[in-house]
Amino acid sequence: MTEMDYKYTLLSSDSEDCQKRPFLFHVDNNNQMNLFAVLEVRRDNYRRWGGLPCFRKAKVYSIGLGLTVMSLVMASYILTGEKKGLLITPSPYQYSTVNNSGLLNSHVTDLSFLFNLSSVRDYTNMKLVVKTITSNIEFSTRQLPDLKDLVKYEQHMFSIIPSTFLPNVKNPCWYEEYTGNITADPYGTNLYALYSKRFRTVFDYLRNAFREHLYRQGNKYYRFRCLPYFYIIGQPKCGTTDLYDRLRLHPDVRFTTFKEPHWWTRKRFGEASASTLWDNNAWVYFYENATAEGEPPFLIQDFIHAVQPNAKFIIMLRDPVERLYSDYLYFGIANKSADDFHEKVSESLQLFESCILEYSMKSCVYNTTLNNAMPVRLQVGLYIVYILDWLTVFDRNQMLVLRLEDHATNRKYTMHKVFDFLSLGPLTEQKEAEITKSPASNTRRQADKNLGPMLPATREILKDFYTPFNARLAQEFKNDSFLWEKKSKFM
Repeated sequence: MTEMDYKYTLLSSDSEDCQKRPFLFHVDNNNQMNLFAVLEVRRDNYRRWGGLPCFRKAKVYSIGLGLTVMSLVMASYILTGEKKGLLITPSPYQYSTVNNSGLLNSHVTDLSFLFNLSSVRDYTNMKLVVKTITSNIEFSTRQLPDLKDLVKYEQHMFSIIPSTFLPNVKNPCWYEEYTGNITADPYGTNLYALYSKRFRTVFDYLRNAFREHLYRQGNKYYRFRCLPYFYIIGQPKCGTTDLYDRLRLHPDVRFTTFKEPHWWTRKRFGEASASTLWDNNAWVYFYENATAEGEPPFLIQDFIHAVQPNAKFIIMLRDPVERLYSDYLYFGIANKSADDFHEKVSESLQLFESCILEYSMKSCVYNTTLNNAMPVRLQVGLYIVYILDWLTVFDRNQMLVLRLEDHATNRKYTMHKVFDFLSLGPLTEQKEAEITKSPASNTRRQADKNLGPMLPATREILKDFYTPFNARLAQEFKNDSFLWEKKSKFM
């Protein structure tokens, strides 16, 4: 089955029809009345009441009053985010979990369950969903692509990055001839420069410094180009920003202009994009789906390894249950609450279950349509799935895996592990104190803290979901701390 086939299986036309169709309320056992049926006024009724203008006016007034009350009630539900009562259009992302036939387009018929996901009443049902998911977990080894296939699909990248680099330089660096007009704006066509005021400020600096970094030899100009010596590749809401800010203070470290250029994952053109470990969502737009199971034919690490086989990677992880809630609070826009988070978790688990009943676990983890449909990013916390795929091309000694919980309680210890891993030079006591004792970066906003923790039922469901993945992670690295059995004090 192709990715396009799978896309339309997951988001079927039945779902779209359900979304377009207004909800029908049952008036009695035999008849249905459309919610907006009150707006349908037949002409023969007007003729029947033609001799009684007072009654006609009363009828009009009563209809207007009814509509006003109805509007106020609906507005109240919408503004408060309450979804337990009135919903005009059912969500297209609701699927059956009890007696699931395995079809991705099967819908829930029990409407009382459909519209009450935000309470703990669905606790038992969600436990069954998680049990179904975990019983279908299978860790498989991926087939590595040939280098010639990588070159075929990324000819431009392989044409501008040389196969050999300058000696005696820690980074992979080379000189590239600059054939452009040195008096013209080198970033005139770069859309990043128009992204925001902060980006415009950065590009103003780059523009002014550009000519100073050109090397002239004879009548030619050359640019000194480098790839990163190391990457901070994951995960979001696991402390990568704090690690990045502290590493920037080390005199031996230079980062890119932007912390997260997402060059490998989304643009292709030492970065610290916390999406590099897991984000392969763009593969369906770049490449043909060459596998019957719907798994990506190429992954990010295949291209990095092809040009940088000796690169180093730092991975920051965190209890995936807490990571998901932090991710929800950080990226959520409005109506955030523990109840809303519970509902979104329930919807996402149902979607994941529907996928894993038909396809391999890995194809579901990498499925772009599924990832975009889930209200919360469940897949990002499946750390071991991504790490095992990275270990198919890179050695384990090229990766440093840290836990946010350890970093939060003992920054000096984790930073020294990073310094040793990157073979950085020694620090003065003053500089070390500046790096290790500065306040934490990118912490939870006060408004989000005021929302309190997630519901106990939500936590228990997510713990059951992530436990087998955490167990495999702990086994791989022979470290039981990756089980996250003790509740973290870090929020």
